[in-house]
Amino acid sequence: MPIVVVKTLEFDAWAREYSVTETALKRAAEEIEAGLIDARLGGFLVKKRIAAAGRGKRGGYRVILGYRQGDRLIFIHGFAKNEIEAITKRETQALRKLCEIYMQADAEVFGRMIAKKLLLEVGLDEQDT
Repeated sequence: MPIVVVKTLEFDAWAREYSVTETALKRAAEEIEAGLIDARLGGFLVKKRIAAAGRGKRGGYRVILGYRQGDRLIFIHGFAKNEIEAITKRETQALRKLCEIYMQADAEVFGRMIAKKLLLEVGLDEQDT
């Protein structure tokens, strides 16, 4: 069974504002599933670098996501490296708690969140074509 890759509505708004494409998100998900994680932040929370157009990963974006290997990956928070260096301990704790809720949801509840568009599936969109 393939991993389910979704994003929160807040993350989707951020990604659109910064022109982070669905292709970039899918690539990041594939790298994570292959074991290429930039930092583990406790619990199911991880950090991943995503390249910005023309700048690469080093000067690009950082995304915080919930990840359970072989099951689900949820993009929760993103920020540009040139705007902030890192998230605070308090933000990390809050994101970890949010992530726990998503990860503890059983498959039926998780599926309903997607069906009701509370979580959006990551797929191709207009910016990728």
